[in-house]
Amino acid sequence: MAHPLIDRTFYEAIVNFERSDQAKEYYYKVMDTVVEREGKKDTVRNRILRTYSMLFCDDLGAVAGQIATSEDVEATADRLHTGNMGYDPKHWYRMQHHFPVIDDDNYDRFAALVIADLNAGPLREAALNNGDMLLVGELNSLSMTREQRKNQRVRIVKLKGGTL
Repeated sequence: MAHPLIDRTFYEAIVNFERSDQAKEYYYKVMDTVVEREGKKDTVRNRILRTYSMLFCDDLGAVAGQIATSEDVEATADRLHTGNMGYDPKHWYRMQHHFPVIDDDNYDRFAALVIADLNAGPLREAALNNGDMLLVGELNSLSMTREQRKNQRVRIVKLKGGTL
């Protein structure tokens, strides 16, 4: 989702959401902005949730163009890893960004964080400069046995042409 509002400033607002009222205001301002594409109006929030659904919720039965729900985001959050799979919390994307609970209050913020990071954050920089990537593991990776984790199917999310 390459949109001018999904930039480094937006990423920083999400990261600083809990610490700054100004960051909260900017986050909500961007998320509630109405954008138009091919004659159809939508909010940035809905576009982010559609992009998240397309990238990470396909094996949950998501239909093309469907908006990710709080249940979809919660079910997929523990599948996102940077660099290596496993129990090392420094590689769990969710734990790197201190999202211990994903619920109706913050699921859209987590989805926005992932999309903004892929578009303009450190994850994008690491992908372009170091070849690091965001890995998507199997569902319920936290309850898998060591053997299951070793044999799990992993997808790589790559940047095409520099943007999503």
